[in-house]
Amino acid sequence: MNLKDYIRDVQDFPVEGVLFRDITPMLSDPDAFRHAVDGLVGRVDRNGVDVVVGIESRGFLFAAPLAYRLRVPLVPVRKEGKLPFRANRTGYALEYGEGLLEMHVDALSVGDRALIVDDLLATGGTLAAAVRLVEQAGGEVAAAAVVVELTDLGGRERLRGLGVVSLVAY
Repeated sequence: MNLKDYIRDVQDFPVEGVLFRDITPMLSDPDAFRHAVDGLVGRVDRNGVDVVVGIESRGFLFAAPLAYRLRVPLVPVRKEGKLPFRANRTGYALEYGEGLLEMHVDALSVGDRALIVDDLLATGGTLAAAVRLVEQAGGEVAAAAVVVELTDLGGRERLRGLGVVSLVAY
């Protein structure tokens, strides 16, 4: 199955000049969604993962079934002000703005090996912020997994040394 057939291009979203890769057609097709989840599960080292860290919001859609399939805890990384308990915080830059990500201070145990999951890798800012949050909590990042990678934006280079798994590259 070619997952690119289930990704829609939306020009000038969320701001003018950005070509948004919309995965909602993939999510609305059970076979395509299953293929994506199975593809990610099949490409990560199950033995090196103690916890799955999912990045808000579309990263949650893939992190939850991955955690379930890997039989490990799921830790949400959320945008500023969305978590109800004490949280570590770090800033990040997007191709069209900036923001803050947070993770509960007790989400990981020291030495936990985390698989960080998001829907898309562009500049690498969001994933780099999640790496910092895992490290602030005393964890280690085992790898990162994304469905879509925008190779021309240099995100993989920004995450040098981190094993990044992607299913679709543009």
